[in-house]
Amino acid sequence: MPPMTDPRSALDAIGQLPDSEIDVADAALQLARVDAPEADWEAARAHLSLLARQAVRLAETIAVDDLPMQAAALSELLAGEHGYQGDAETYDDLANANLIRVIERRRGMPIALGILWLHAARAAGWGAHGIDFPGHFLVALDGARVQMALDVFNNGQPLEARDLRALLKRVEGAKAELRPGLLAPMGVRAVLLRLQNNIKLRRLRAPDLAGALACAEDMLRIAPDEAPLWRETAQLHQRLDQVSAALRCYERFLDLVPQGEAASRARAAMDELRSRLN
Repeated sequence: MPPMTDPRSALDAIGQLPDSEIDVADAALQLARVDAPEADWEAARAHLSLLARQAVRLAETIAVDDLPMQAAALSELLAGEHGYQGDAETYDDLANANLIRVIERRRGMPIALGILWLHAARAAGWGAHGIDFPGHFLVALDGARVQMALDVFNNGQPLEARDLRALLKRVEGAKAELRPGLLAPMGVRAVLLRLQNNIKLRRLRAPDLAGALACAEDMLRIAPDEAPLWRETAQLHQRLDQVSAALRCYERFLDLVPQGEAASRARAAMDELRSRLN
């Protein structure tokens, strides 16, 4: 993709692409440009190009079905040569979810690091996808009949079933057990939304409603048909007393979800908002 002067125009263009055509790292870079307009995004993009070239060279000596060797090579490239690590000390720092800052600092949260791993794996021609594991994003390498889950926050450590069970228990409690669907592949758009959701939630806790709203609106640029996000954006506008904008978002939500309990609640919220205009 050629450089774009306006990152939000790039996000709008990404929102019109099918999931299979989205470049996950470039899309995350555009999101990072919005959040850190003063940062050197061109240097970050050059680094992504370097990672891709290095990954292509890795693929010359490793078979496409040798998942352990792929995992080891990616770990050596990203954690070893480039020093990428999980930031356990300042985990909630918003810089850990901004791809430009992650590249500058070589530190990040699992989802941002995972995007770099996905970028490198796909440049090498290896099958890879994100896993929306509870509380801890993972990356999986894909083989013909098997996948290998990796903890990219911890240098790409391969995770066996016992490791996944222990990780789940830390998040959900001692009684939690592995269940169907936990390791289902995530689409690229879903990965990007999870990345930005980290920023949105931290701004809400701040509390920075205006910042959270801006983040939600940028998420809608890349996922214009994400109904729950339209409803959440409407609620943020409502909390900021931005009545007309809230109504527009609720209307879009109802276009996508015209029936059901959620639709009924949206119509009730719209009635209350209209009463403010009278």
